[in-house]
Amino acid sequence: MAADASSGSQSTLLSTLPNNLPYDFLKDITEGFSEARKLGQGAFGTVYKGTLQDGKLIAVKKLADNSPVPPEKQFKIGVGNLMALQHTNIVRLLGYCREPQKKVMEHNGRYIIVDVVESLLYYEYIPNGNLGKYIFDKASKPEWKTCFEIIKGICQGLRFLHKAMDGHRPIVHLDLQPSNILLDHNMVPKISDFGLARLFGEEQTRINTINVVGKKGYMAPEYLYRGEISARSDIYSLGIVIMEITTGEMNSSSDKDMSARDFIDKARLRLNHFSDGYSLLVCMLSLRLTPLILQVQQTWTNEHIASVYSKLDPVSLQEVRTCIEIALKCVVVDQNKRPSIVEIVEELNGMKAH
Repeated sequence: MAADASSGSQSTLLSTLPNNLPYDFLKDITEGFSEARKLGQGAFGTVYKGTLQDGKLIAVKKLADNSPVPPEKQFKIGVGNLMALQHTNIVRLLGYCREPQKKVMEHNGRYIIVDVVESLLYYEYIPNGNLGKYIFDKASKPEWKTCFEIIKGICQGLRFLHKAMDGHRPIVHLDLQPSNILLDHNMVPKISDFGLARLFGEEQTRINTINVVGKKGYMAPEYLYRGEISARSDIYSLGIVIMEITTGEMNSSSDKDMSARDFIDKARLRLNHFSDGYSLLVCMLSLRLTPLILQVQQTWTNEHIASVYSKLDPVSLQEVRTCIEIALKCVVVDQNKRPSIVEIVEELNGMKAH
């Protein structure tokens, strides 16, 4: 999955972009942060597509007014540290903006003008959108070989974040989910929104993230209920994401099941039925294990299934099984029993963990 020439040219041009752009400039290239330019919304703000004068694109994240942004000096140091992180499987942070703006606000029935500090981050633009657009749609879901490379890429990116700063605590994501994993021209996954826990302060990050609707189903129990933050919290989220990629199903979390235990139990039950490759195929026809499975039909007979199974790559079947087994290890309630990201990468690469 090597980067193509156009992406290399884009990267070279963006490297000359100032790392502190004016607020009015970012507002202009996103058409006033218009809804038409909206790319997505996360725990700390909304992302918009920005078009530079030369036609190149960047992604501009406008932090929400209630985001726990630290004082300016601390903010600049934190952003600078995140900008220094470069890896194939993480989205590159290009710069930031932090400027006071006058806003009209209502107070005690009267409208007043106040100074509000606007904080924005801007990143390289990743063209294919987020992972969720592909894995939950049977019509667009990539074949298994691509899915497996995506899983490995996500794990490699997370390993880099967890090991990025020697002698310091790992960079914990705390919001790892399909909408925060972007895909480039070659379907290479890139983790976005990384490091915000460190930038904003971990306790404030926890409070802010939990209050955002739509993040249920990916948070580890110890983080969700006790506020414990560690790299093992990310491992739990990773396990859910791997299950979703492998099965093509969205986790079934709810207000009563915010750690998606029902979804996990369903995946575990499936694995117990995978006594052989044939059973695996019967249970998981939604997977595009090979280009042969282009459509899933409810009316397929056993003869149809047997015909496809006879042509399947046994290596792919084993990869599926391994991914589900890894995912189930990641989501055990006892965080101390979860594997480290290093162990996961080694297993996916066929290496024996030390």
